Amino acid sequence: MVIVALVVHHQRRLRTRARLMSEAIRNKDFQFRLKTDGLLPGERAMQETLNQLGDVIRQQTRQSEVDSWERLTRVLTHEIMNATAPIVSLSQTLMEREEVRGTSVEEGMRAIHRTATHLSAFVDSYRKFSSLQQPVPEEVRVADALAEVQGMYPDMEWATEVDDDMVVCTDSGLLRQVLINLAKNAVEAGARRMSVRGGAGRLLVSNDGKPIPAEARANIFVPFFTTKRNGSGIGLSLSRKIMTLQGGDLELTDNPLTTFLLTF
Repeated sequence: MVIVALVVHHQRRLRTRARLMSEAIRNKDFQFRLKTDGLLPGERAMQETLNQLGDVIRQQTRQSEVDSWERLTRVLTHEIMNATAPIVSLSQTLMEREEVRGTSVEEGMRAIHRTATHLSAFVDSYRKFSSLQQPVPEEVRVADALAEVQGMYPDMEWATEVDDDMVVCTDSGLLRQVLINLAKNAVEAGARRMSVRGGAGRLLVSNDGKPIPAEARANIFVPFFTTKRNGSGIGLSLSRKIMTLQGGDLELTDNPLTTFLLTF
């Protein structure tokens, strides 16, 4: 009877584990983990596999999101550029005509030309999202990459807790671009201090700038989305794409400060 009771209790625990894992995936909590203590070898192996499955699903989801936004961005930029190019050209030509110079028509043409030119430049920036170079991964010393970015933002106070021998496999130029994008966002949010902590293939990059509004947190990696008046909405989406292309990830954490987690 004791053995039967133990077996029944053990089976209940397994069912509870299965339910918890199922609920975590349904709620898109792909970082959910269950301990493997007290499990039989086969059950332990199964639980470890389930724990790792969350990372696989998260990576595939991120890649699917990036691919979808890339296709949409490519179509939008193509259509908008096709529409604005003749407007820029024709308005420029009309402004140069003798009968238009110095009249109210010139003023109107100049406004049209200025708006169309700005829109073309704005849209052109999104081509970076769909024409990003293929990464060339190599062993990169994180301290060196951080030193380069710190030199670009000397007015920012930097606090780093990264081992000198921390090395990650990534494209050095693209890693630098991601760090620059995060620093640029911090400056635009009024930050005066950046904090970087690293270890085990992960970097936590924090700043003390204005917090990201709760209602915007779910959309900050969406191309075209920005909370800044003069923002382009490309930096964070491009940065996530850079990380995803290399099998990593970029996400916003629940830290009280604005903190991004880079996973390599």
